[in-house]
Amino acid sequence: MEREKIVDIVNDFLVNEFEVDGDEISNDANLKKTLGLDSLDYIDMVVVIESNFGVKLGEADFKQMVTFDDFYTTIENKIAAKNA
Repeated sequence: MEREKIVDIVNDFLVNEFEVDGDEISNDANLKKTLGLDSLDYIDMVVVIESNFGVKLGEADFKQMVTFDDFYTTIENKIAAKNA
């Protein structure tokens, strides 16, 4: 899956499912500050990511993510590993 499609899907569900202001989403924006999600929201996000991309993100994955770019890259790498 192309990165552009991953970004579009992720941004779409963040805006629609998690009510994130789309104007605040940028590659270098701080993921946790921008999203302001609690632990239950992260669980919901894991479910949405799995249903959209067929990959699972764990707690360790989220700890390594600082920016939205990190988030997209993690999903992209998980998809590539799954398809390898």
